[in-house]
Amino acid sequence: MDWAGVARRQEERSSGAEGAVLRGNAAYGAGLAHLMLGDRSAAREWLGLAVAAYRESWSDAPPGSWGRPIAALKARLLAGEPAEAEARWALDAGADAAETPIGRYAAALAHLVLGDDERARAHADAVRTNDDFPRDVGDALAMIAAGTDAVGYVQAVEAVLESFETRDAYLEDVAVADTVLVLQALAEQRGLRAELDSPLLP
Repeated sequence: MDWAGVARRQEERSSGAEGAVLRGNAAYGAGLAHLMLGDRSAAREWLGLAVAAYRESWSDAPPGSWGRPIAALKARLLAGEPAEAEARWALDAGADAAETPIGRYAAALAHLVLGDDERARAHADAVRTNDDFPRDVGDALAMIAAGTDAVGYVQAVEAVLESFETRDAYLEDVAVADTVLVLQALAEQRGLRAELDSPLLP
């Protein structure tokens, strides 16, 4: 994969995008490409631009637009930066009371970032039993929140990685297992980590 070319393409898309969400998605893709290149400084820059774009779009977003705070949370975690502000954004927007699995996913991520593993596990348990949400992601979140089942976490995150490796479509056509990287970042904070090897990971 020509990751330098992907990065340039995404940067150009972001610069020319009409609308904050499209600009944010392209900047997010550029950040992922720079992660794959091992350029963490450039990755932080573009992931930060993605967060800014998602926040800009929030005022015009319809109710239940959980993709924006989720993407912002993921961007901060991928950049290796504090994500507490984005976590509080999701919770202030009502993620705890969300009735949809994507809203509960936002709440689980937010509580993990803030260190409230008990609440995170409650939301993870809700999404892992919902047919409209990827069970392996919910399982991994629950294992991270529990913080004690290293084998269970490894099995869950390996299943998430396999789901990325067997899919045909990726955000912005950037083939990176970003959710796996986010789960690994949260797991590391709790002494959990899986040794993973994939062309979809840096």
